Amino acid sequence: MNAAGFPLLSLLTFLPLAGCAIILAVRGDDAVVASNARWTALWTSLIVFALSLLLWVRFDQANGGFQFVESLSWLPSIGITYKMGVDGISVLFVLLSTALTPICILASWESIQTRVREFMIAFLVLETMMVGMFCALDFVVFYIFFEGVLIPMYLIIGVWGGPRRVYAAFKFFLYTLAGSVLMLLALLAMWVAAGSTDITVLMKTQFAPAMQTWLFLAFFASFAVKVPMWPVHTWLPDAHVEAPTAGSVILAGVLLKMGAYGFLRFSVPMLPDATAYFAPFVFTLSVVAVIYTSLVALAQTDMKKLIAYSSVAHMGVVTMGIFTVNVQGLSGALFQMLSHGVVSGALFLCVGVVYDRIHTREIARYGGLADRMPAYALAFMLFTMASVGLPGTAGFAGEFLVLVGAFQVSFWLALLGSSGMILGAVYMLYLYRRVIFGAMTRDELKTILDLSPREIAIFAPLVLLTLWMGIAPSHFTGFWDASVAHMVDHHQAALAATIKLAGIVK
Repeated sequence: MNAAGFPLLSLLTFLPLAGCAIILAVRGDDAVVASNARWTALWTSLIVFALSLLLWVRFDQANGGFQFVESLSWLPSIGITYKMGVDGISVLFVLLSTALTPICILASWESIQTRVREFMIAFLVLETMMVGMFCALDFVVFYIFFEGVLIPMYLIIGVWGGPRRVYAAFKFFLYTLAGSVLMLLALLAMWVAAGSTDITVLMKTQFAPAMQTWLFLAFFASFAVKVPMWPVHTWLPDAHVEAPTAGSVILAGVLLKMGAYGFLRFSVPMLPDATAYFAPFVFTLSVVAVIYTSLVALAQTDMKKLIAYSSVAHMGVVTMGIFTVNVQGLSGALFQMLSHGVVSGALFLCVGVVYDRIHTREIARYGGLADRMPAYALAFMLFTMASVGLPGTAGFAGEFLVLVGAFQVSFWLALLGSSGMILGAVYMLYLYRRVIFGAMTRDELKTILDLSPREIAIFAPLVLLTLWMGIAPSHFTGFWDASVAHMVDHHQAALAATIKLAGIVK
């Protein structure tokens, strides 16, 4: 338990399942069941979010270690423990998960009309898996939650998605599962070597350089698909296009961060020699992702596909920052992950607003919406500017810090990485101009309605977060400054020890 003896993290993790039980217990005709499922899911997710704010209030930013730690013997004979805890690297992603869930439920209020009860249960189970993954301090517990996310997301895409939903769901599931099998083998190897699956113990274990290489590649196979990195990114555009709006929001907002979080939690701190060795390889893939997927985004005619490819480019900036393994790069990567979770989720919601009205995502079918939807145009503009990285919005600080960190590694790395900002401005401003400005030539657009009160309630917190993160980034970076500094020091000390050992052997 934590110092107060209150299992806050376990409550945050498993409370959504209590909401699932209530929804399953509801009886009546379809309309009553659907209404009760929506309200139960909304209130459950809001209560979970309110509880997660205790993490924000009570988190000690000066402490670089794990806080709110809970531990319970699970399988003591083989060294497996149910252990939960958060540090500066994970705490804000718990808050991001709990904040986006009620927003997704509100976004699905009218658009999901079939199997409403099952949809709400899937989302609450997904919340449990996401929060549990960010809180887990035992590798086996982490793996269960990490893989458990696949099941509700597979159902959300496969049952409530578009015409090609089954294909997209299978592709998403198989791509992500294939890499994770190798991670399971790495887990077993680490357990044999260290005699424990406790993440805090594994962080202090010095694995042989040769073993680190194979462990790194096994982790990379799993985490690179989740990010996703080029060239294993092809499942993402299909998944986004076919997923319902809420599914796209949570996929871009949280699930893409799981791969980057895996690099931060396992690859960098546990495998310092392999991280340094493979850093140029990761930089190359990151630069290709930034430039190539940005160019592909320029060629898209579907709004969701364009934003999906932009997500790959933005996550390329994240992986670039992570593997600089300096304070600026790591801090920038974390900020970029957080800001991308807010901004990309908001952009998918913007697409969902017009899709719910016109039932098409083709860019060419729109134009001149500023006249009929001024509030929508204003919100869309803010999130577009944030995606571009305009100073004063959430997208700027993260990209700037990553480029500072990249510059310390290589001028060319920073130069090529910065090209993504230029290309991002091109394709995002192209999208905004085609949808919002110009002449309204189609009759179906002349009666389109502006944001409803429910949609304003959805966008309001995202607008506030986008501006808050842009104007006062230190309110967020302060959470992970101590943890990042500790990670960098640990990494440098491990590399120095390896060099010293190599010198002694010679």
